[in-house]
Amino acid sequence: MAGNSGVGPDCKDYSFWVDGLPSAPELPNEPLHTVDVAIIGSGYTGLHAAIETARGGCKTMVLDAQDAGWGCSTRNGGQISTSVKPSLQKLTAKYGAARARGIRKEGETALEWIGDFIAREGLACDFKRNGRFHAAHTPHHYEKIARDAETLTRTEGIEAFAVPRADQRNEVGTDAYHGGVVFPRHASIDPAKYYRGLLSLALSAGVHVVGHCPVTKLSRDGQGFVLSTSKGPVRTREVVVATNGYTTELTPWLRRRVIPIGSYVIATEALPKNLVAELFPTGRIASDTRKVVYYYRASPDGRRVLFGGRVSANETDTTISGPRLFADMCQIFPQLASYGVTHSWMGRVAYTFDELAHTGLHDGIHYAMGYCGSGVSMASYLGNKLGQKVLGRAEGITAFDGLPNPTRPLYYGNPWFLPATVAWYRRRDRLQTERAAAAL
Repeated sequence: MAGNSGVGPDCKDYSFWVDGLPSAPELPNEPLHTVDVAIIGSGYTGLHAAIETARGGCKTMVLDAQDAGWGCSTRNGGQISTSVKPSLQKLTAKYGAARARGIRKEGETALEWIGDFIAREGLACDFKRNGRFHAAHTPHHYEKIARDAETLTRTEGIEAFAVPRADQRNEVGTDAYHGGVVFPRHASIDPAKYYRGLLSLALSAGVHVVGHCPVTKLSRDGQGFVLSTSKGPVRTREVVVATNGYTTELTPWLRRRVIPIGSYVIATEALPKNLVAELFPTGRIASDTRKVVYYYRASPDGRRVLFGGRVSANETDTTISGPRLFADMCQIFPQLASYGVTHSWMGRVAYTFDELAHTGLHDGIHYAMGYCGSGVSMASYLGNKLGQKVLGRAEGITAFDGLPNPTRPLYYGNPWFLPATVAWYRRRDRLQTERAAAAL
């Protein structure tokens, strides 16, 4: 045990998922000087694009400013959903019925695609289609998501069913919610094992992956580009930018269109298996209807709880976020109050101003990013599609191509508005939860 905060002095400040992984494969220290395709960013998007272009016969290189996979690809919660946040109704009002259905369908397609990809490639990454329980933090929110579930099934064929509060403990071991909705097709994964499998596939395909090689300038050079890096220049015919929540001033147009947001996660110490089974009787992943959402799950071995969310208006240190997440977790699961936390970490996701992922070509540069916190399947899927586009294949086109990619006046990549926005939503979530509890 670690005291009331749950977090002791030995708590690790890195992702739980990388503990116990075998040593990473040795990567080259120096970039190639000339390639067909240069990919900036070595996460899910970048590696999937690289695998596709390398298998298609292109001399492909991936560059990263940090270790390969250092970003959110090994730091996320390992939850896989259908990824598209705006409703069919909202999208229809904006883009028309046909385009709206196409956009919504891409979320379902990405979910199915990643499962098929993992099976086809034989990746050992604890992929499991165990479903999601989306919990309502007030009775009003339960009524809304229950109606939405019926509409999703009727109009889009998405499997979903409501679970009233009386039956809630069949899904999650808490009385803190007011029912919820189950999405049986949603899935879970060990994100670091998945990433390591992708890296192995990329290397086997001949991709040249170089870490600690930041790109400092990107320039046109005739029909191609020159990338100035910390380890010398690189000439390339095609450039793919796959930086998502870590997008920098290297690509100012893209940086203006993604909002980097820190998402914080803790992992408990090993727990009695019967306790984890009490908390997650169906083994589903979970999230809730708060605007500043919590997401949580059991570890693949059924011995720990991983609990994530946003715990402060401003970005903060994991030594601060860890105790706060522990306290929030214990509000939902009082059964965990006497246990400790072994890992507290964070990663940066990227939101967009319209809550949609975006992919396309700008000034000759391919990109995909802005997964809005649901990027495991969508980043993988759109990375694969990027690779197909680079190869000139028609199947690379998606319903996201050609969508307006909005920004806001005075926004240049530093989300100055975020602290006030998060503080407002956290306060609203707290007041809603308190009022709902008082009414019981």
